[in-house]
Amino acid sequence: MVWIEFVICLSIIVAAGSSLAKYGDLIAEKTGLGRVWIGVVLLAAVTSLPELANGISSVTFVGKPDLAMGDLFGSNLINLVIIAIIDLVPRRGLVLHYLGTGIILSTVLSLGLVAAAAASLFLAQNLLTVEIFGRLGIYSVVLFAMYLMAQYMIFRFQQGKSEDDKISEVKPDVSKESTRRVITFFAIAALMTAGAGIWLASIGSRISEQTGLSASFVGTLFLAICTSAPEVVVSIFAARLGAIDMAVGNMVGSNLFNMGFIIFMVDLFYAPGPVLQGVDMVHIITALFAILMSCVVIMGVIYRPRLWLRVSVNTILLVVFYLGAMATLYSLSKPA
Repeated sequence: MVWIEFVICLSIIVAAGSSLAKYGDLIAEKTGLGRVWIGVVLLAAVTSLPELANGISSVTFVGKPDLAMGDLFGSNLINLVIIAIIDLVPRRGLVLHYLGTGIILSTVLSLGLVAAAAASLFLAQNLLTVEIFGRLGIYSVVLFAMYLMAQYMIFRFQQGKSEDDKISEVKPDVSKESTRRVITFFAIAALMTAGAGIWLASIGSRISEQTGLSASFVGTLFLAICTSAPEVVVSIFAARLGAIDMAVGNMVGSNLFNMGFIIFMVDLFYAPGPVLQGVDMVHIITALFAILMSCVVIMGVIYRPRLWLRVSVNTILLVVFYLGAMATLYSLSKPA
């Protein structure tokens, strides 16, 4: 039954996620905001709601913080490998050819937050951590502050872009739907996504017990795939609409949200103490692979390699790094 629940939960997230790209693009049209900003900030926050709900549920109801951290760090890998999936969507040329400095900035900022989260985990368990109010770790507060600073930098960058750049990112508002209606349907899809994410915590716990695998590995593999389903659906749908910048912005923005906002929220709800002190160090390995994959994305935007058998070198590298991460984590996985 647990696997049937897993499939049903995944189907709910896919159904809700398919609406997010449509209404997110309509919001970009009606508000005049750039697609990069919509992807990095708005869509990233909404499509990351399953990770947020699952993280809070894992530490409050299930009592397994490794499920939460595994989901967050594993979702970073999934979000980056989605670029390889988008590269298979029919279009003229490579996906990274359509991206500019806005995506480079966002990817660099997300890479920095992933590295900061990995360093914080190591320091919290091997050096020193300061508790606030006896339960909240100082490192999660620093990560949250870095997240706010990153969003401010992206906002200022978008504000400083020329009018020609903004026009090229946003289509004319040709929709007959009212702004209120668009926002309402967008909110409904977001709530469905969050509800399915709460369900995932108990499913992941039971999968961990039945398979005998560690909670950190189950979170990194099974939960990360399921909670990243909205990013997959939204990004592919956005790519088919031609909004490549919004699609990729959604993924790197989700990594920012995972590392900066969700870790802070999980730490806030984790009663025993700072959450980074109560999880497996194996998550640092996942973070290192995410950093490597982020470098591949940045390299692809700057260098823009040629196609090889209709697939870019960057796509191949992203898939290889992801499979390498899963093989490494599986070999380190121990019975729960």
